[in-house]
Amino acid sequence: MRAAVLHEIGQEKLEVLDDVEAVGFGPGKVRLRIRATGLCHSDVSAMSGVLPQPAPFIPGHEGAGEVVDIGDGVTGLSAGDRVLVCWLPACGACPSCKRGQTQLCLAGFMNAGTPNFKRPGGDVFGFAGTGTFTEEVVVGAGCAVPIPDDVPFEIAALIGCGVTTGLGAAINTAKVEAGSSVAVIGCGGVGISTIQGARVQGAAQIIAVDPVASRREAALRFGATEAVAPDGLADAKQRITGGEGFDYVFEVVGKSATARTAYEHTRRGGTLCVVGAGAMDDTFQVNMFELFFDEKRILPSMYGGGDVLRSYERAIALWRAGRIDLESMITHRVRLDGVNDALDQMRTGESLRTCIEL
Repeated sequence: MRAAVLHEIGQEKLEVLDDVEAVGFGPGKVRLRIRATGLCHSDVSAMSGVLPQPAPFIPGHEGAGEVVDIGDGVTGLSAGDRVLVCWLPACGACPSCKRGQTQLCLAGFMNAGTPNFKRPGGDVFGFAGTGTFTEEVVVGAGCAVPIPDDVPFEIAALIGCGVTTGLGAAINTAKVEAGSSVAVIGCGGVGISTIQGARVQGAAQIIAVDPVASRREAALRFGATEAVAPDGLADAKQRITGGEGFDYVFEVVGKSATARTAYEHTRRGGTLCVVGAGAMDDTFQVNMFELFFDEKRILPSMYGGGDVLRSYERAIALWRAGRIDLESMITHRVRLDGVNDALDQMRTGESLRTCIEL
């Protein structure tokens, strides 16, 4: 079986190999044939060591495909079913799940420490317990979520992570109010999805902030009312809000420096929503006086901040109704052999989302 493997954390290139085997099939598990997978910035962060992940590993967690086989005890799935991959399945029994905060369930994270592939040289892990840069993968049944027949695999793959994360940040976590002002810092695939979520919620002004000109141009097509480079944000704040600051600012980069910028451009009593996944040693700081005096809400958003199954359904409904544009988010398509070109395009900001077709 073919798969793209990172041998050591810190390497920038993946090696496409044909001697990989998906392992771990048994009770409660399903074997999937991956048909399409998106390249998410979290994959790059895991490769660089920003996000913790054992190596060697197969990146990819934003995938869709077909069920090949089901293990004993699996219900609601059959061979041939079309599914998307949920990299953070809810167990339904832990305290977070019982409180209705299924996005905080840790059961899925536990899978990341168990190899689900092997090569002649030894075990290989799948990123976030999945690993979709491969032809087949074995995952827990909760990771395989059925999709309607009218949803293409490449669209379902995006919904499996980036779209759900961005839409949910605006709709579930921040609960953007109609008529409000919004700034989104970082306009890759998740940032573009956040912009679309703010538009669906009825925001009056949506300012896209990104250093890459092509991403700023794309943001305007997806609903931003204005797009500026980072050095233009202060001017936009002055012109649009009279210097007060935006009602909502979304940080979709995952760095303390941009989170601090986001905080400073949020109005008093406004909301800073942190969407980007950052490093454990990168510390965001506020002083105790401003924290008290400005009464700004700081809201992290994990995987869209809500029940992911409901969020998938909502994304599909909005897509069907033409309220969000998912097709245009796919700016590049490659086969598995082109995965390193796709990585370079993401690092330079050339792509919004690349679909790897398998």
